[in-house]
Amino acid sequence: MSGPVLVIGASGNVGGAAAEALLAAGRVVRVAGTEPARLAARFPLADRVRLDFGDPGSFRPAIGDARAVVLVRPPAISRMGPTLNAFVDVAVAAGVEHVVFVSVAGAERNMLVPHHRVETHLRTSRVGWTILRPGFFAQNLADAYGADIRTLDAIVLPAAGGRAAFVDTRDIGQVCAVVLGAPAEHDHRGYHLTGGLALDFDQVAALLSAELGRDIGYRPVGPLSYLRHLHRAGLPAVQGMVQTVLHLGLRTGGAEVVDPTLARLLGRAPTTLEQYVHEHRETWLTARGPGVGTTG
Repeated sequence: MSGPVLVIGASGNVGGAAAEALLAAGRVVRVAGTEPARLAARFPLADRVRLDFGDPGSFRPAIGDARAVVLVRPPAISRMGPTLNAFVDVAVAAGVEHVVFVSVAGAERNMLVPHHRVETHLRTSRVGWTILRPGFFAQNLADAYGADIRTLDAIVLPAAGGRAAFVDTRDIGQVCAVVLGAPAEHDHRGYHLTGGLALDFDQVAALLSAELGRDIGYRPVGPLSYLRHLHRAGLPAVQGMVQTVLHLGLRTGGAEVVDPTLARLLGRAPTTLEQYVHEHRETWLTARGPGVGTTG
């Protein structure tokens, strides 16, 4: 497939990893965001364009002559019809041939997560598509759980004793490059992507404790307590609901299944959570201070 690849969400973990992997593979990459100037330092070899899902007028100029898109949902966006789905329609009309959509594990069945509506729309569109359904990100330890680890020495979640086969977003970025290297081989396919080992959050906390040299604990809470915890931390309500639903899903064991697909696509073992924590240990070295409390 010729033509540039438009990568949406390149300022984040998954989109950024996809852009880096595609550039390393020699592809022409166009990174998109609401503030393209901020992408210049990270991606000096890529074109930078403005794309704002709240401004449909930005869709067509951002697409330009791109023939493939890596589509990542911004966490703050919950209405898919006028945003991501409308963008897909514009992309098809502009001549985009293939969309790689980074969804979430189980979205094909779970109508409560916004990704489900994008998957449904892609399946009825005229564009080629590949859907990636990763499990829980290793990078959650730095992002979604990072403040609690730094300030509370704790992972606070409504996951009970659930386990997750954590996947590194850098591996997901590599899969995007593999798919777009031979899109016909992956057309109309959905891939469940996991790490190679399922861990519960007591084990994750122990791994962090060993790496950081201080005690990190796991604090299981109920869903309402978790929602209040996220609200006090300043997370928007819709984003907090999605995050809560995804973590409640861990209680049923759906995220503990280790799927061999990632290793097959990459031709190597997935990056382990231990590797990720070791490589990013400075992320959690901030001195302990007052944090957002929780109950439950």
